[in-house]
Amino acid sequence: MLNKVQLIGHLGKDPEVRVLDGGAKVCQFTLATTEKGYTLQNGTQVPDRTEWHNIVMWKGLAEVAEKYLHKGDKIYVEGKIRTRSYEDNSKVKRYITEIFVDNMEMLVVKQPQQVQQPPAHQPQPQYHQPPQHTQQSQYHNVDGDGLPFPPPYR
Repeated sequence: MLNKVQLIGHLGKDPEVRVLDGGAKVCQFTLATTEKGYTLQNGTQVPDRTEWHNIVMWKGLAEVAEKYLHKGDKIYVEGKIRTRSYEDNSKVKRYITEIFVDNMEMLVVKQPQQVQQPPAHQPQPQYHQPPQHTQQSQYHNVDGDGLPFPPPYR
């Protein structure tokens, strides 16, 4: 059987990172994916549809998310769907569906805020940003959504 999810979306909030008893890190945040609205041939407007996904990252991916991801960043994730249940304060059984991420790529991340310049008589610290991986595509944003591949249908 196959349980695989691929999503491209924007972080709904900054990642929340916890360190567990054994020292492993776990990171959680929400990811918004939006299907663009369109107009049917009869003139009916179909609005945008946004879905919110609960994202979970462990260990090394959690550390990367903690360092580099912020609310609004656009990322690609792939992983597995997991559903769990819990009992709320009113003793009602609740269910939550989460995406456990196996792979993540940062597509558009916020730039670090400007660092205040130290006085001229002190040496200036060097700041390095991780390299941005860009990939040229044979497609040239054919539908204006900014994605480097064609829509599934025309």
